[in-house]
Amino acid sequence: MSRASEKATWRVLILAFDGVEALDFAGPFEVFTTASRVAGRLRPGSTPPFEVASVADAAPGQPVQARAGLQLLASHALAGSPQADLLLVPGGVVDAPLASPAVLSWIATQAAGAQVVASVCTGAFLLAASGVVTTDAVTTHWEDIADLRARFPALDVRADVRWVDNGRVVSSAGISAGIDMSLHLVERLAGRELAERTARQMDYAWTRNPAALPANPSA
Repeated sequence: MSRASEKATWRVLILAFDGVEALDFAGPFEVFTTASRVAGRLRPGSTPPFEVASVADAAPGQPVQARAGLQLLASHALAGSPQADLLLVPGGVVDAPLASPAVLSWIATQAAGAQVVASVCTGAFLLAASGVVTTDAVTTHWEDIADLRARFPALDVRADVRWVDNGRVVSSAGISAGIDMSLHLVERLAGRELAERTARQMDYAWTRNPAALPANPSA
């Protein structure tokens, strides 16, 4: 699935919520915004491949607090947010969004209109709870594999992979795997050259193989 999309600009919406893992949110944000910046250097005057915005479960102008205390001020509140072409749901401590009918409804509505839906880490729980994935193959952070299987037994939960690409729904394991997955999506949607140049611009050692895992320090 490395062929570039014909779409000129993809609107990427990234969800923010109290308890979100900062890098689950910021890693993909950096990938897609950097990709557009790099594309502008490669093709001056061209339409940027990605238009990135954040959406928060908060009142307009009210920040959300990430897991480690970092405050994030999103571009949009849930109500009135634009429709995503690519919806990205990060993870972290997801108890609050799992208990919020408004957040789950927003995810379901956005996913129905999006061409691609992606999750990082425990964001997979939010896709499952909102009905976006039901029997699909998905992954999440290695610590949460058993819990995801227990809560949503119909899902095909894959362990020991960096990400799973089902075409319309793509899910990744934790933090750095979300960056790898986002670069994979840049490759899918805008071409390999842009993905490779984006990783280079970020000084990031992109793991392109979804089955490649970091060394286990307890092994």
